[in-house]
Parts: sequence; C-alpha cells; structure tokens
Amino acid sequence: MTQVFFYHGASDKIAAACALIGGAWAKRKPMLVYAPDKPVADSIDRLLWTRDQLSFVPHCRADAPHADETPILIADRLDKVAQTERLMNLSREIPAAYERIQSLIEVVGQDEDERLAARERVRFYKEQGCEVRYFDLNDR
Repeated sequence: MTQVFFYHGASDKIAAACALIGGAWAKRKPMLVYAPDKPVADSIDRLLWTRDQLSFVPHCRADAPHADETPILIADRLDKVAQTERLMNLSREIPAAYERIQSLIEVVGQDEDERLAARERVRFYKEQGCEVRYFDLNDR
C-alpha cells in the first residue's frame, strides 16, 4: 500500500521540493519527480544545479539518454518510467498509477487553490486506504 507524505504550507514550493530531494539523495534514496508543467520542471532542474555548491544532487530529465543511471529523475509523464520506490508529485492531480509507488511525496504551497486541490487529493488517498502523514512547512 502506498504511503503518502504531505509537506504543506511551503512559502516557496520549488525550494521546499529541492530541499526534500536533496535530503533523499543525502540518504542515497532515488526519487522520481513528477512535474508536468515545464516551468516547474525547469525550476527544479535549475535549482538542483545551483542550490548549494558543496552538495551535488545527480539528476536529469526522465527522457535523457543517461536516465537509467541517474537516481533523481524529473518527469513530465509517468507512463514510461520504471521507478516505483519514491515519487514526488508537483502537480495538482493524482499521479497516474500512484498505487504502484511505495512512497508518494506531495509538496503543497500556500496558494489557496493549490491547498484546495491538495485537500481533494488527501480525501482520495484516504478513500483508497492509503496511510497519509502530514508535515507543516509554514515555519521553514
């Protein structure tokens, strides 16, 4: 059963997502980052390259030639990606085939529309029997 982790209240959703990705990589945990909006995917990619000079986070787009060898993948589609351990959802939708993922990480900003969409996803995950845990990022 998929475990769902909601990190909510982020003042900067992209920075919070990159911090979580960096934390996962520090523990050598692979992650698939679902970012169907090109500006969001571009921002994640750029910030992972520039966020801290001393902490390299190996990442690439899921369709890159070396994606099979890269632990952090940024994807705009989920239909051709084999990673099933950890998925970060940066969309407002339920990710396709989420149930095959062990850990689903949702990052939610402070925008009211985004929060409402996140509440709908929480309701859906709970109805499907998923364990949902919450982490407040308002103070970060």
